[in-house]
Amino acid sequence: MPKVGMAPLRRKQLIEATVTTVDQLGLADSTVARIAGEAGLSTGIISHYFGDKEGLIFATMRKMLRDLHDAVASERKAAGTPAQDQLEAIVAGNFDETQINRTSSRAWLVFWAASAHQPKLARLQRVNDRRLYSNLCCQFARVLPLKDARVAARGLAAMIDGLWLRGTLSSDEFDVAGARAIAYQYLHSQLQIAG
Repeated sequence: MPKVGMAPLRRKQLIEATVTTVDQLGLADSTVARIAGEAGLSTGIISHYFGDKEGLIFATMRKMLRDLHDAVASERKAAGTPAQDQLEAIVAGNFDETQINRTSSRAWLVFWAASAHQPKLARLQRVNDRRLYSNLCCQFARVLPLKDARVAARGLAAMIDGLWLRGTLSSDEFDVAGARAIAYQYLHSQLQIAG
């Protein structure tokens, strides 16, 4: 019988092991046995807490989405209230260390690709896309007509995703400052339209 209070620790261990294993082997080769081995736990514990590999992968992507949400929320809380400050904070949160470190970014890339074929992961990806777009649109709409705000939000969301993808796929170290600067330049150009 498991010790009382161990469930959160075991779940955390298994999710961290999943991210590491997916980074090293990809999704197809990240078997229950390999993930459990990486965590130093038995394979049965995955079934106990997550049902199966799919349940564990889903929980792992949800945890990564929570980390992204928390990074953006932290940046926004520290930023000023003007729309430009809030938009810059959203960009900064998307390029937070929790999102662009080698292990996380490669796991994100695998999950992103898998979401095209796995409905549960696709649903999480849609939530992520909608959240980013909604947050950007809300801030742009403070200073732009709604139609222009929607276009600017779609453009900045695409730029964030594209810069993240290029940075993740690059053989060089991810140039976070450069990616942020390009995104900031775009958002500033959109805000100048309002001026």
